[in-house]
Amino acid sequence: MTDPQRPSAPPSPPRALRPSAPAGGFFIAIGVVGGILAGLATGQVTLGVLAGLGFGVLVALLLWWRSR
Repeated sequence: MTDPQRPSAPPSPPRALRPSAPAGGFFIAIGVVGGILAGLATGQVTLGVLAGLGFGVLVALLLWWRSR
């Protein structure tokens, strides 16, 4: 209940919207899928997955570093 003698505080302005961070997880997923396909083509699926994962993580880290 508010006190009628006391004026209420003005509503606070909305927080400034922070721009969203780039989606680095997309590049990790695409790297893994691309690594699977490359690994199937070369007969080295595990190596392809690891290389694709490494590439995706590298791109995600670069996006994160750039947005800092």
